[in-house]
Amino acid sequence: MLHPRLGKTEDIQLVDKRRLVLSTLGNLTGYPDIVAFREFLDSWYLCYFTPDAARVSPLIGPQKHLSRNGSNLANVIQYWEREHHGRLDDMLNRVLGKVLGIRKIETHPTEDGRLLLRFFEQAEKPFYAPQMSDGTLKLVAYLLLLGDPKPPPLICFEEPENGLYHRLLGAFVEEIRRHAEESGGAQFFITTHQPYLVDALSPQEVWILDKGSDAFATVRRACDDPIVHNMVAEGMPLGALWFSEYLDGG
Repeated sequence: MLHPRLGKTEDIQLVDKRRLVLSTLGNLTGYPDIVAFREFLDSWYLCYFTPDAARVSPLIGPQKHLSRNGSNLANVIQYWEREHHGRLDDMLNRVLGKVLGIRKIETHPTEDGRLLLRFFEQAEKPFYAPQMSDGTLKLVAYLLLLGDPKPPPLICFEEPENGLYHRLLGAFVEEIRRHAEESGGAQFFITTHQPYLVDALSPQEVWILDKGSDAFATVRRACDDPIVHNMVAEGMPLGALWFSEYLDGG
């Protein structure tokens, strides 16, 4: 490979060939370009949120960013309460209040130094995180992620619709669009098998992967199909076209 300082090609032999060159040279100051590329990849957020992780009461202490599995959900809420309380209220009014009837979320410290997450609906008696549905906890986590003042440049969701009530999917997509606009270029990669989620997307936002007989996949955009483009323009939901096999290859 080309050495950035010497300006010539040098051979590099790894002791363990199972290790990636990127992870090895990406930690050496002599290769600033590789270090920058590794840091860029490290900044990507791959969401592995699990509701059970969010139901555990963590130790008290605000945290700025949501972990990949959501185990610090209460800590991030606590941070929002201190630093971005208006954002938290906006989130409630825009999504949770309208669709789920949740009017307030707050943290509550326990005597043993734990942090409880409380949800208020119309009644004054709160519900706690262990009592909330998987879908509600997932949506709260997604909204906190999308509201992060310093968001990752790339956020990946794998089948975020799992556990979410189908009426929430449109609001979820709108929050993604809002975040992409306000963050100045954050990108999202979302995989889905749910037509209701695709209904909320435009043909320009949907990419279709077709697996061929050779086991390789080809990628195309839904908007590149004139039939799909025209039918959506006439008011046909994109997810319904997918369900009716209009997006199938060949």
